[in-house]
Amino acid sequence: MKPRVSVVIPTHGRPALLARCLKAVAAQTLPRSDYEVIVVSDGPDAATRMAVSGGGGAVRHLELPRRSGPAAARNAGWRAARAPIVAFTDDDTVPSRSWLAAGLAELDAGADAVTGRVVMPLPPSPSDYERDAARLAEAEFVTANCFVKVEMLNAVGGFDERFKLPWREDSDLHFALLARGAVVRRAAGAVVSHPVRPAPWGVSIQQQRKVQFDALLYKKHRGLYRQRIRRGPRLDYYAVVAALLAALASFGLGAPAAGSAAALVWAALTLRLAVRRLQGTQRDWRHVGEMLVTSAAIPLLAVFWRIVGAARYRVVFL
Repeated sequence: MKPRVSVVIPTHGRPALLARCLKAVAAQTLPRSDYEVIVVSDGPDAATRMAVSGGGGAVRHLELPRRSGPAAARNAGWRAARAPIVAFTDDDTVPSRSWLAAGLAELDAGADAVTGRVVMPLPPSPSDYERDAARLAEAEFVTANCFVKVEMLNAVGGFDERFKLPWREDSDLHFALLARGAVVRRAAGAVVSHPVRPAPWGVSIQQQRKVQFDALLYKKHRGLYRQRIRRGPRLDYYAVVAALLAALASFGLGAPAAGSAAALVWAALTLRLAVRRLQGTQRDWRHVGEMLVTSAAIPLLAVFWRIVGAARYRVVFL
């Protein structure tokens, strides 16, 4: 008999986290015969291969020939699924015991797709990175916890594999489903815990390259992007960049007074950004220093990657 639902988990090189996730998936209240589990390695991954093989054959393991991103891994997973419904989660989540049962109940009630609840526990004084990562719990539709009928995945073509990083590919699928007229509902009882992973100093600088995929999402779904993601450009970032360029140009043209004034504006805007990011977060010297340094870099990099995305995907995007 075919299972009722196929659980698809993309991963790469995180066997310990994957093992934790698989343990939670194996403990579902839904009978084990009602679901299958498919782990998809995003590229050759000996560590995952060994971890899955130690599970006694209870998990199917697929492996992409090269690193192609989580969207491609999820596509490989759902296309290999035997069930009419696919439940997506990530290797760093811990699904609750009733996760599958609650998601299926909402689909049985007439939904084409369901997004569950993501819980991201934070310490009393989180870092800026932890607080930012925890906003995933407020998202409308996330691949860390969603259920989609295979017929709808076929109708929209699955995930757009141009989203190479874990960013906006879930919003793209959500918007494609809405444009197709799919009934998308929330299942409050379908809960996964998503602990925030440790991150290196200055991680927010590295994350700015994800902004290029906002341009792709905007190109594909302009109306929904403006309604549900961002109504307009990051004027605060453009103001910081404009002040810095004005300062450099003024000093270069031999106008030190104008250059100093523009530099003061740049410094004030940068300090304002740092203070805003520090509100409600850690105040130790290491974190404060990180906020000052990264706040100087983030507007420049964010604007740069917006330009890269606009050029790459041939769209006017600010």
